[in-house]
Amino acid sequence: MTFEQFANLVRIGQLKQEVPNKLEFEGLVHSGKVRLSDAHNTALNPESRFDLAYNAAHSLALAALRARGYRSENRYLVFQCLQHTLDLPSHQWRILDSAHRKRNLAEYEGSIDVDDQLLESLLRVADQLLEQVSQIKEMGAS
Repeated sequence: MTFEQFANLVRIGQLKQEVPNKLEFEGLVHSGKVRLSDAHNTALNPESRFDLAYNAAHSLALAALRARGYRSENRYLVFQCLQHTLDLPSHQWRILDSAHRKRNLAEYEGSIDVDDQLLESLLRVADQLLEQVSQIKEMGAS
């Protein structure tokens, strides 16, 4: 996503441009790290692990977006921006897309059927997000 594409999303109200806040960024990364650590706990049931991993990924994706100076209230868009905030490969984006759809079924229809393969894939992507977000040094970099 180029600066112009981000600007277009701001113009149509999908993103808000805000000065990056180091404390907010660090809080989002901490939240993602703690949830991800808990999501790796195999003593928890798969539904809980999935919820923790999904929310960890969202927190880390939002941290990457905030580091760029943008905010979105739309979870899906936060994940979509990862291609440009962290150069996330499309195969990893597809995992987050699947997890998002599964999360919505659970949240809005009460249907939760977590398969082990999606959970393990989501954990791998979230681990990668944590690694990449932890390397962000300069806030507001485009």
